[in-house]
Amino acid sequence: MKKLLAGIRDFHDRVRPAYRERFAHLALGQSPDCLFIACSDSRVVPNLFASTDPGDLLVLRNVGNIVPPFHAASGAEGSAGAAVEFATLSLGVRDIVICGHSSCGAMRAVLDHDRPEDAPALDRWLEELAPSRARLLAEPGLATGRPEIDRLSQAHVLQQIDHLRSYPAVADRLAEGRITLHAWWFDLANAEVLAFAPHEHAFTSLVDQLD
Repeated sequence: MKKLLAGIRDFHDRVRPAYRERFAHLALGQSPDCLFIACSDSRVVPNLFASTDPGDLLVLRNVGNIVPPFHAASGAEGSAGAAVEFATLSLGVRDIVICGHSSCGAMRAVLDHDRPEDAPALDRWLEELAPSRARLLAEPGLATGRPEIDRLSQAHVLQQIDHLRSYPAVADRLAEGRITLHAWWFDLANAEVLAFAPHEHAFTSLVDQLD
């Protein structure tokens, strides 16, 4: 907590003066470019590795960067579904990024059954990874050479992209060419962002893809 409070002080004294005008503008409304869906892992900081300013990203973070598929009857999508609909229908974002990462605790919890006892909410939430495990088995060539936890994490990102397509608000915009979905993966050890390259069926350096 001391570090957090020291950071608030530093923001107030050093950073805030440069951003006051921007925040005053943002107080009137927001128009982010992108919905960025990432894991709640403390090591994954989208605004840092994407070098974005306040107002650029609408960020949804949860354990395992999970987007449950759309179920019109049950409403099982919860906060993730609400964020997807808010981003597309109210804010009109043109891009949605799903960003997984290496050494993900959610993936480990599923593979190794390494999770706390008496955590029913967490147990139910991690059940959403079942389709991702099935996808990994169906695509054994994905992320060849990486640890199983990372292979599952990459398969999981691709599965969440498919789940996004199940939302009518997303499907309609995809059909009209008004939105693009992006599958990213953050390699913690190398501090590098990878993106799925369909022609290679692999996650490769995003920077290399931009060159």
